[in-house]
Amino acid sequence: MEVVVSDELPVHDADGKPVAVDALAINTCGFINDAREESVNTVLAAIEAKKAGWVKAVYVFGCLSQRYRAELREEMPEIDGFFGVFDNEDLLHALGVGNVAVQNTGRYLTTPGHYAYLKISEGCNRRCSYCSIPYIRGAHVSVPEEQILEEARLLASRGVKELIVVAQDTTYYGLDLYGERRIAPLLEKLSGIAGIEWIRLHYSYPAQFPKDLLRVMAENTKICKYLDIPLQHASGKVLKSMKREIDGVQTQKIVDRIRASVPGIALRTTMIVGFPTEDSREFGKLLSFVRKNKFERLGAFTYSEEEGTWGARNYRDTVRPSTKQKRYDTLMELQSGISLAWNMGRTGSCERVIIDSFSDGVFIARSQYESPEVDGEILVSAESFYKRFGKEAVPLHFIGTFANVRITGADEYDLSAEFI
Repeated sequence: MEVVVSDELPVHDADGKPVAVDALAINTCGFINDAREESVNTVLAAIEAKKAGWVKAVYVFGCLSQRYRAELREEMPEIDGFFGVFDNEDLLHALGVGNVAVQNTGRYLTTPGHYAYLKISEGCNRRCSYCSIPYIRGAHVSVPEEQILEEARLLASRGVKELIVVAQDTTYYGLDLYGERRIAPLLEKLSGIAGIEWIRLHYSYPAQFPKDLLRVMAENTKICKYLDIPLQHASGKVLKSMKREIDGVQTQKIVDRIRASVPGIALRTTMIVGFPTEDSREFGKLLSFVRKNKFERLGAFTYSEEEGTWGARNYRDTVRPSTKQKRYDTLMELQSGISLAWNMGRTGSCERVIIDSFSDGVFIARSQYESPEVDGEILVSAESFYKRFGKEAVPLHFIGTFANVRITGADEYDLSAEFI
């Protein structure tokens, strides 16, 4: 069976022409409002493609189906089947694949060939009051270490140079299998795989943060000086109502410890504004916290009540949407200035980057401080490329390779650079 990965409806071939397909399987998200809306809109577009004859059957799977299967089945009778997050084999049967040893099908990369996401666990044992992930994905289940290493070796053999380690909670890894947190030893072993040059860690929970992880990040040159640690807030009152298992003082302490233990690290975090217990005073504490700590990367969400969560059952969503949006805008305006100052401070420095793509005479690159899709980019001029490598050099041959560049300019999101 031929598999085509596409974000276009109808599906297009390599020449950009629409083609008819036998079946379309749509992976959905059911976590936050924006993601749910995007998923529903994609499903509706697939229904229209089916009516127009571009696809014979449409199947929907993932978190949205897991959470709202009955409602979706009633509202979208045109869909040929709905499958939850753990129904992969049922979906394969519906696609006519039959009995397939799923573990032997290999890994289909939807990223460029030089980097890949490596998921080390599924589910979450935390019970943050606003979050529906445990209700959708279940309890935390670590992937056995050897299985992770085997997948990483396979990815490296296919040319992957950067691993982006992800999970709902990466620092919890190993507790269920080995009785202790094993994220630091796992990263050490991954760094020993031939061909892997960068390892990047996302979604690290701040409470009970493993100290040995910071030592490994500081000493191991293959582990990027980059950490995604969603803090969500700084107010002790709000963090308590969020059931985050950590207060404002402890949150500041973990940030201080990370900065002191891993000099030069770039921290990415996420904040939620407009939680029911957040008044103007608590929001002011959040602004002061962000202003003090100057996070290199920061994203934010406005609070949305998630059906079935502890927060939805125990708090009324009393903060007006306009107030949430105003607080979001204020926070992101503050962060914009912080990001600009940090980027401008990198001007003139020399950095090692990986080349992601080449388009319109510009190389799109990233340093260890930029994660794909969520952070800014480093735009490297083709003029400096030909000056450095000669007029006969082929830009496309350099995609997926490392290079040294000098940062020549910056804005709050992206940087410009030249090859050296």
